[in-house]
Amino acid sequence: MAFESNSSSLSTALPPWVVLHLPHDSTVLPDWTREQFAVDRATLEREVALLTDHHTARLFGTGQSCPRVRAEASRVVVDVERFVDDAREPMAERGLGVIYRRTSDGRALRHPIDERARARLLDELYWPHHERLEAAVERALATHGRCLVLDGHSFPKVPLPFEDSRAKRPDICIGTDEFHTPIALRESFVASFEAEGWSIEVDTPFSGALVPRSRYRRDRRALAVMVEVQRALYMDEATLEPREDFDEVARRVQRACARALRG
Repeated sequence: MAFESNSSSLSTALPPWVVLHLPHDSTVLPDWTREQFAVDRATLEREVALLTDHHTARLFGTGQSCPRVRAEASRVVVDVERFVDDAREPMAERGLGVIYRRTSDGRALRHPIDERARARLLDELYWPHHERLEAAVERALATHGRCLVLDGHSFPKVPLPFEDSRAKRPDICIGTDEFHTPIALRESFVASFEAEGWSIEVDTPFSGALVPRSRYRRDRRALAVMVEVQRALYMDEATLEPREDFDEVARRVQRACARALRG
């Protein structure tokens, strides 16, 4: 399988065998979850502002014809990219597992929740998201014989308290999985984003790439790449508003992704 990163085409269209995954761009706090939080409204809104991958739906392309799977609620409510089993989730030790218990700076975020409340959160917000992802990947595999889950994220210029302050903060971070990200695919993404003039790191400051649980470490046709864009490139992190050149940055991000997969 070839991944050509040297094409001069300006197309930003992703191939139909791509599933665009946007797990952290929602700011929705369902009404029925609000009583679970132990912080005041201002603190809760601050956490949502800090932790949301703002504008990534537009950044990676709302007009893409490939399937898109987007989380329905904020990650502060349920983080659909965490392992549901806290014993397998490293961030659970910091109170940031599938259901956040701590704020980004380590304070209590939630009142203790019982198993019934936890089950409702998972049943209404976590499992349906993964069912949509499973279905989208299965359709792509059945139709095209391969699928790439393109995991679209962003990250703040200044590390959050729970992040590694010593890690580099490039313009673009490419996240990979040793099973689901072939070397050629990784290098194609690196070269394509470098061609846009941005600084690139692989698996720094964030690592990993996601595929559905049914395919994880089992199906090499299910490919995965995570693309993390530094927020300062496209938005004002104080006001949360897009920069004036947002559309141009978005075009470059989409062009880099499309070019990396061409061939």
